Amino acid sequence: MELSKLLKVNQERLHPLFSPDLQPDNSIMLDLSASNRDLQMLDFTDATGLGQLIFDELQSKNAVYAYGGYLENRAVYKRSPLFAASNEQSRSVHLGTDIWAEANTPVCLPLGGRIHSFRNNDSYGDYGPTIIVEHLLGDTRFYTLYGHLTTDSLKDKSINMALGAGDVLCHIGSAPVNGDWPPHLHFQVIADMQGRMGDFPGVCTKEEQPLYERICPDPGVFFRKLYQQNG
Repeated sequence: MELSKLLKVNQERLHPLFSPDLQPDNSIMLDLSASNRDLQMLDFTDATGLGQLIFDELQSKNAVYAYGGYLENRAVYKRSPLFAASNEQSRSVHLGTDIWAEANTPVCLPLGGRIHSFRNNDSYGDYGPTIIVEHLLGDTRFYTLYGHLTTDSLKDKSINMALGAGDVLCHIGSAPVNGDWPPHLHFQVIADMQGRMGDFPGVCTKEEQPLYERICPDPGVFFRKLYQQNG
């Protein structure tokens, strides 16, 4: 069965990543697309301006979380040469869901699994501390990636370490240790790690989007209350 369909069928088994869980009365959808005019005057070389915009919006809406970003085409990645591509296109299409919340917010594992790999991807604009967990659902193997964490999130971790659904896996990091971004979790579902360890593209070019869209299905199924609201 296709991974996205398998996850939907087993949605009730997925433990919330956050406590309290994301739901319509505590969360807002955030638009970081290149078409958002509020972003066009920001200096993306520094996390401060973007962070102020996001957390001012959270405060004004009395929200705990901001979320969104799957397949969003973003201009923010121009801030770092990390997202330059070998052809004339740059990598700008976001392949995961971002959850913006206060630094040090704990993140729980949604489904039992084992640590596949972890690394501090510490280049400017990168994931910072990153953990990838391998899951087995029926006979289907897949992976979840957690990026922009605290450095302490990597302590006491080991490859093949077994973890259960609901275990606290990590905590949201802050700039500059999280790759120099405002505090948030990058959460991504991956069907095939392609031999990579501790890292996987979280952003692709528009040309690559059809390929990566198959490898990285929409993580919205993991946020049940929002997913049900939005269909």
